[in-house]
Amino acid sequence: MTEQHTLTKYTAAFVDELVRSGTRHAVISPGSRSTPLALLLAEHSSISTWLHVDERSAAFFALGLAKAKNEPVAILCTSGTAAANYYPAVVEAKLARVPLIVLTADRPHELRDSGAPQTIDQVRLFSTYPKWFVDMALPEETEDMLHYSRICASRAVANATDAPAGPVHVNFPFREPLLPNLSLPSLWESSRTDGSPFTTVVTGDRHVSETQLEQLGKKISRSSKGLIVCGPSDNLEDQADIIALAEKLRFPVLTDPLSQLRTGTHDKALIIDSYDAFLRVKQFVEKYKPELIIRFGAMPVSKPLLLFIQNNPHCQQIIVDEGTGWRDPTLSADYMVYVKPSTFCEKMGDIIQLQNKQENEAWLRVWQEVNSLTKNVILRSIKRSTLNEGQLMLEAVSMLPDNALLFVGNSMPIRDLDTFLFTSEKQLVTMGNRGANGIDGIVSTALGASTHFKSSVLVIGDLSFFHDLNGLLAAKLYNLNLTIVVVNNDGGGIFSFLPQAESKLPYFEQLFGTPIGLDFHHAVEMYGGIFKRVRNWDEFRNVYKNSVNETGLHVIEVVTERQENVNIHRDIWSKVEKEILTNFM
Repeated sequence: MTEQHTLTKYTAAFVDELVRSGTRHAVISPGSRSTPLALLLAEHSSISTWLHVDERSAAFFALGLAKAKNEPVAILCTSGTAAANYYPAVVEAKLARVPLIVLTADRPHELRDSGAPQTIDQVRLFSTYPKWFVDMALPEETEDMLHYSRICASRAVANATDAPAGPVHVNFPFREPLLPNLSLPSLWESSRTDGSPFTTVVTGDRHVSETQLEQLGKKISRSSKGLIVCGPSDNLEDQADIIALAEKLRFPVLTDPLSQLRTGTHDKALIIDSYDAFLRVKQFVEKYKPELIIRFGAMPVSKPLLLFIQNNPHCQQIIVDEGTGWRDPTLSADYMVYVKPSTFCEKMGDIIQLQNKQENEAWLRVWQEVNSLTKNVILRSIKRSTLNEGQLMLEAVSMLPDNALLFVGNSMPIRDLDTFLFTSEKQLVTMGNRGANGIDGIVSTALGASTHFKSSVLVIGDLSFFHDLNGLLAAKLYNLNLTIVVVNNDGGGIFSFLPQAESKLPYFEQLFGTPIGLDFHHAVEMYGGIFKRVRNWDEFRNVYKNSVNETGLHVIEVVTERQENVNIHRDIWSKVEKEILTNFM
């Protein structure tokens, strides 16, 4: 057999098995050494390929695709530093539990560490972040090696999707010539004649023993001052079960803005959505200390909530997590329960018998009343004539249609969403990159996720937007529909809330505020987008409403003032504290 024939059969077997194992999308960046995989991915009729020139943006675009579709997505690049540009997205995928199949082309072994061009050490390039790594053997066409190629593809998908989901890294060394023969007969059937996977990987749900469940149930039943805390989650399937458990326990449910629990048609009577403001009140947190906390998923974004848990070390804390891992930044968990949240809730619902329901009801009523009071204070305080970041979030949410995606950037946007996203019957999906909490790749992730929704909005700061301008290429190439609201306070607004600003450092603006003074107008138009800078609320509402209902890329710039945003938040916190001290202390 010719080298071209061997290369084609071996690589085609891998690509075909990716598809048979459930991979339907691949994001490809151009390059020479990755030619065999790129052409065969593009040739396969059951996989959609997306081109993105910038590898960093490409990887985050794939991350968004995988988050929104809840399925594995492959990314492919050539050898050398192209692969290194995947690193931030690989980190995010690991920490946010998103299934990415990272495919990197490489020089053959004899050219490694030899001064060959575009060659770096790609073996375990991403350190401990991939769940699984394999440095593929060089292509061979023996039956055993075709089986090997298929099994590696099957293992890659299985490892990426098994809870906790995450990235895997498959490194492909290729010798020249690099062109596969796409006209070979039976291109996809090498070593496999039927349509089923070569190896079907079957995984089961984790289970907790009945004895352990009974013990937990008794502990929970004895607690009359309990809280349920729900962190970021892309899973919409656990809502009803968590709410049902809260109803049985009569516990308040503190929900992160990315938990998918603040909006939707489910019952929200027990949901507490303003805790970030009232947990800053010292007298309240000292008086209303919980005996038990049941937390589902990752830690919420709220710093006051984290400190509230951290400062109550004697409170029993049960963390329910579907996948193995250790998501407890408070270092105070009493139980790590590795089981599906729905399974835990159903089992506990059958076991729990409240010992003093009246005390549970009294505890719940305080949290509900404080939450309602806080929400009213926020709503009264935020409505202003000038453009401001808090009201912007309220306005953006209120005009979104049902079943839309709201993606938020890190730093201030996610915190503003936490403060100003109140419970609503509107059915929204909220997302953000809260694995590593970085500002890189936000635009690309939102564009990747937007492919799954009819209407999508990204709210992002000016620094984050600048950081991933290259990501806009995907919107131009594929005519994607996304409205981007750029909150332009000319710098890093989050730093104005930190001690760096309060200490009046002489280099604060230079090192932390970092004003960049950019006009994004021409950059947006270069990528085929429509840019609008709004000057007042009427203009914003008109432009925003139209953009959400139109196709294509729309960028709306809202100019705000950093210090004013700090003053607004502190004014709200002060008023909340005064109301709570007057009514509850």
